[in-house]
Amino acid sequence: MNSALSQFLDPRSHGFVRVAVAVPRNRVADPVFNGAETIALYREASERGAAVVAFPELGLSAYTCDDLFHQAALLEACEQALAGVVAASTQLLAVAIVGLPLRVDHRLYNCAVAVAGGKLLGVWPKTYLPNYGEFYEARQFSAADSALATEIDLCGQRVPFGTDLLLQCRQQPLLKLHVEICEDVWVPIPPSSYAALAGATVLVNLSASNITIGKSEYRHRLVSLHSARCLSAYLYSSAGIGESTTDLAWDGQALIYESGEMLAESERFSNRSHTIMADVDLERLSRERMRQNSFGVSAERHKQVLAGWRTVLFDAPETQPLAEPALMRSVERFPYVPADARHRDERCMEVFNIQVQSLVQRLEAAHIAKLVVGVSGGLDSTHALLVCAQAMDRLGRPRTDILGYTMPGFATSGRTRDQALQLMQAIGCTAREIDIRPSCRQMLADLGHPFADGVPQYDITFENVQAGERTSHLFRLANFHGAIVVGTGDLSELALGWCTYGVGDHMSHYNVNASVPKTLIKHLVGWVADHGEVGEGGSAVLRAILATEVSPELVPADDIEGAEQPGQRTEDFVGPYELQDFHLYYTLRYGFKPSKVAFLAWTAWHDAKLGRWPDEPHAERHAYPLAQIRKHLGTFVYRFFQTSQFKRSCVPNAPKVGSGGSLSPRGDWRAPSDGEAAVWLADLERIPESDA
Repeated sequence: MNSALSQFLDPRSHGFVRVAVAVPRNRVADPVFNGAETIALYREASERGAAVVAFPELGLSAYTCDDLFHQAALLEACEQALAGVVAASTQLLAVAIVGLPLRVDHRLYNCAVAVAGGKLLGVWPKTYLPNYGEFYEARQFSAADSALATEIDLCGQRVPFGTDLLLQCRQQPLLKLHVEICEDVWVPIPPSSYAALAGATVLVNLSASNITIGKSEYRHRLVSLHSARCLSAYLYSSAGIGESTTDLAWDGQALIYESGEMLAESERFSNRSHTIMADVDLERLSRERMRQNSFGVSAERHKQVLAGWRTVLFDAPETQPLAEPALMRSVERFPYVPADARHRDERCMEVFNIQVQSLVQRLEAAHIAKLVVGVSGGLDSTHALLVCAQAMDRLGRPRTDILGYTMPGFATSGRTRDQALQLMQAIGCTAREIDIRPSCRQMLADLGHPFADGVPQYDITFENVQAGERTSHLFRLANFHGAIVVGTGDLSELALGWCTYGVGDHMSHYNVNASVPKTLIKHLVGWVADHGEVGEGGSAVLRAILATEVSPELVPADDIEGAEQPGQRTEDFVGPYELQDFHLYYTLRYGFKPSKVAFLAWTAWHDAKLGRWPDEPHAERHAYPLAQIRKHLGTFVYRFFQTSQFKRSCVPNAPKVGSGGSLSPRGDWRAPSDGEAAVWLADLERIPESDA
């Protein structure tokens, strides 16, 4: 592998940092054994490329020592074990955060200590000591608030001490750490909340946390929501095998979350030492904080609390190639469509209901009783018609108030025409067919277009005359019947500018699909078919539509009437929608550079055998090498940033359905119509031309 490709495929080149949480087997009150286990897991994680390794609360002593914590021999042995970790760190590449009891100013504190490169970087005492139920830590320990010292002498070094410490990497400034201990995250305002406002991106919790019924799920919710609120990564450790079971049990549950999403979880109830690892996207966290400006407002409102916080800088070791270079996190191929069947079902139900409810509101507010929709027999108009049908049901109005029109042109295939008619019959709407070819011929003749004289010139004018005629008919039909035109174009088409501007499929009175990407519409139609909402015959039509090539059907092909598939394929022009939707999500939602988008796309798509797929028959399994990703991303970047914004600047009203964003100029996306794509195209050049 050449050096450019090797660097491109290294997650660290794209703002990721590898983190680990270790669950060592321990022995109660045996710091020698516990220190050796800690060093072994520390070394293993470092060799695997981890930059941060978190260990359990009081891991060098074991948590369940009770009054043994007041024995001098144990306390001295813990400090000696820490010295062993410090010595080992001189040969390792990661920051280790270990737990032990420490004596400071005649008090005993439950502490976390950060170690790297032979140095002690900082010491955090525990803020909140549980003194209820099965825990009586206040019997042995003092809370952090009682501390007078801000620095202590430990292992022959002078070390910052306090809960107000942040560790920041000089070479990777977005890596900023804060540490808290167990109960600290269970209180209404954890110390790490302030740490996040002070700039910490990776929050670490050294916990022991015994296991009882339901506690595992509660930890998940606690850590997930806290990482989401703080827009941070959260590393949670937990004590496992070896802790005393005199009155309690331990499951060794370790978790890594990022902004509400779980990246890794340990094996619970294991009898061996083990480690979990994940790659945290520091750039994503930074961009989320930048985008969500209320995060900055919150920091401003707490600036008096944050003013005294201290930042300790540390140096990252010289970067070495990762022993495991593959990205250690799941990247979904379909960011708009969950692979998990249950979550996909929930997503489809919610999106469909958002669309339906929005259309209901528009009809009631406009005091309009009827809908006009063009039905092509293709994917987008099919889904729009399904939304219209459900809206009428909710309003208690007959579906015959939906005026469906199929309008065959010069390239309409017999397959799509039949599908349109069968679908409208299954829905029960008022169905009509209008042949637009005569009016298109008149328009082409008025223009002096060669086609009017029998010349087969199928240029953009020829195509747009048909698209314009369809939309013109729909608007006049709406005028005539006292209805509104329901738009059918989707988010993917808006992103790529794949729509006819003005009097074309670009325009409608209300567009129910405008923030729904093509990949999700495909699954929505499949979801309706699977749930039998339109009867057995209707579901059969929907499945036939799902099997139909996406096409504008504007340029004639041979034997149109008997064609198995439309003569034109949209994806031949704009690239595969499944890949372009992936590019759209990470460009629109996070603003990532093309090179990072390509890295994520390669991770998700380069091998069809890796990762999860939606378990549906219409989800074809493709793979894309880096060369194809680069090519199609180039198409996306140019069309999205350079040529299509003027179409998005005046789109009709439409409901936003997801956090992946919309392209409404009144909402998520406001951009100049005459912007340049130069900086994105320049970054595109950083992508290697091949992964071979």
